[in-house]
Amino acid sequence: MIRRMAWLLLLLLPCILPAQVLVANPDVPLRAIERSRARAYFFLRLHEWPDGTPVRLFVLDDRAPLHRRFSKEVLGVLPQSLRRTWDRMLFAGLAQPPERVGSIEEMRRRVATTPGALGYLPKGETDESVRVLPVH
Repeated sequence: MIRRMAWLLLLLLPCILPAQVLVANPDVPLRAIERSRARAYFFLRLHEWPDGTPVRLFVLDDRAPLHRRFSKEVLGVLPQSLRRTWDRMLFAGLAQPPERVGSIEEMRRRVATTPGALGYLPKGETDESVRVLPVH
C-alpha cells in the first residue's frame, strides 16, 4: 500500500509543483508579480516596468515543451493564441514580439545580461544571475 502511494505521489508531483518560474534581470524593481501583470507583459499590453525601464521579453520556440507549459500554466493560454496576439501586434505596428532564444542556457544568459529582461526557466535551472519572480 505504501509503495503504491509513493508511486502515485511521484506521478502527481509534476502536476502539483510548478515546472517553470518567471525570471527577470536582477535590476528589475519587482520581487514578485501578479499573474495579471505577467499576462499584460506577455500579451504586449504593458511595455515598461514600474520604474519606467522598458520590458524586454524572451521566449523559447512555440513548440518547446517549456514554452507550452509556461503559456498554459502561467499565462492561461495556448501557445498558438499567444503567437496570434504577437503577430497581430506586429502587423498593426503596435509592438514587437518577444525575442526567441534557442535554449534554456541562452534564456538564462540573455535575461541575466539584458536590462529590463523577462523570461522563464525550468524551476531547477535558476541561479543568482537572474531574479525569480513568484507569480501570485
